[in-house]
This record gives sequence, structure tokens and C-alpha cells, in this order.
Amino acid sequence: MTGAGPGALLVVGDVVTDVVARHRAPLAPATDTAARITVLPGGAGANVACWAARCGVWDVRLLARVGADAVDRHEHALRAAGVRPHLVTDPEASTGTVISLVGADGERTFLTDSGAVLRLSAADWSDDLLAGAGHLHVSGYLFFDGTSRTAVRRAVEAARARSVPVSVDPASAGFIARFGVDRFLAAVAGADVLLPNHDEAALLTGLPEPADAAAELSRLFPLVVSTVGSRGALVAASGTVVARVPAEPATAVDTTGAGDAFTGAFLAARLAGRDPATAARQGCRAGAQAVAVVGARPPVPA
Repeated sequence: MTGAGPGALLVVGDVVTDVVARHRAPLAPATDTAARITVLPGGAGANVACWAARCGVWDVRLLARVGADAVDRHEHALRAAGVRPHLVTDPEASTGTVISLVGADGERTFLTDSGAVLRLSAADWSDDLLAGAGHLHVSGYLFFDGTSRTAVRRAVEAARARSVPVSVDPASAGFIARFGVDRFLAAVAGADVLLPNHDEAALLTGLPEPADAAAELSRLFPLVVSTVGSRGALVAASGTVVARVPAEPATAVDTTGAGDAFTGAFLAARLAGRDPATAARQGCRAGAQAVAVVGARPPVPA
């Protein structure tokens, strides 16, 4: 995080309602499959913000757009997690909803209704959000629609004008494939840090080997930190993998939000002055904590 000093973390991202359905048996088409279903607050950007606060960032801010149907509930949950929410209420669209289907192995599959998320507009942005900020993090979901993409570009341009480093989580290999790899890379150009998982890195480069993909992406972005599931994380710069960080042991209950936990903890460590490899180790620890619980956010004390 070249040039970053102690300061606030601003996240521009998404707030959604997660419906987590854990089923031990395979899904049975055209009939019932028994499941344990939990409704929880979620959203990649919101999850990153909550984990960063959990990991010690004193001032975490989140800009996102939600529907009037759930704004109070989500604002309360964010404040309880130590995040300062800047939630824009959408008068027409409902809050985004994600159905997370979690199998017996803890692996998840998402069904996503973006709702108000992608309606974040340039008018929702204020340069004042960057006051005292040491880093801007952007959820990749916002790049997949013209309205929210314009808002994000405005935020990134404002950050760069103030020498505030910018990181991007590509968010979704499925959405990138439909949007187009070249279009996505052009949209996120100028980011200082890219934080893909392996599927996203492989798609963005066409290289199936995790180390090759991370190294190739680091020719486009100054720092690339790629998570590779149970194998931990790779740190790459200037076309070379410079660190391989092992995963922390964990029994997976629900992998929803594991990457968000990694990102939040990684950014917290960087804001605290840690080097990328040390920050990635903190990210792996948070990821292990995340998969051991149901839902995408750290537990909040009663």
C-alpha cells in the first residue's frame, strides 16, 4: 500500500440480505431438500468493512445503496460491527438479496438479485467521504452496471487525486465472464491492489496455474494478492510471486464471505503498516475464522 499511512478505510460497495441455506444432502430437483435456513446481513463490501473493523481499523466507512425496506436494519447491523454506514436509500428498488446454497462440504453457490446495489450513482458520491482516509476499497460488483460503474470511477479518481491508494476485489468470475474480461480490466485500470480469488485470476489471465495467474496480473497492477482456498494466498508484484502464505487450519461450515474476511483483515494490516506477506497471513487467519461460522461477517458481541 505504497503511500498509505494510518487513516480511515473507505469501502464503496454493496449491502445485501443473505439467505443462507445449508443442506447436507444434494439438491433434489422438482421436490424438497431439507435445509437449515438463516437470514443474515451481507454484501461483499459490507463484509469487508466489518472484518476490517474487527481487525482493528479505528474508522471504517461504507458507501452503499439499499432499499427502504431494510435500511434501518442494515444500518444498525453495520454500526454494531463498528462500521460508519453511509447508506443511500433507493426509493424504487429493494435491498439486494443473495441466496447462498451451502453444501455439506461448506462450499457455497450464490443466486444473486442485486436490487438497489447497482443503482449507486455518481450523485451518491461526495469527496468528503475521503477526508482522513488512508485507503479506498471497491467491491467489484459495482463495475458490472453502467450507473454504479460511473459512481465507482468518480470515487477512484477522487482517491487518486488525493494520493489515496485503491484496491479492488473482482467479486465474481461468473459476472466477469458475462461482462467481458477486457472490459473489466479496462474498468479497474488504475487500482493499486487487486484481490482476486483463483477462479477470478484464472479467468482474467487465461492461466489455470494460480502462481502464473497471480504473476501475470501483477504486470497490470502494482500488487496482486490472490486467495487460493485451502492453499492459502499468493502475493505477486512486478510479474513475480514474492510470497506464498499457507492457509490456517479450519473446519469449513460455511465458506460464504471467506474472501471478504481475508480482504478486510489484509487491508487492516496494511493500514497498520504491515508488509503484504504479513498482511496476507492476517487475511488467512480471518478467512479461517469466517468459514467456521454461518454467514459472512464476524460475530458481534451481544
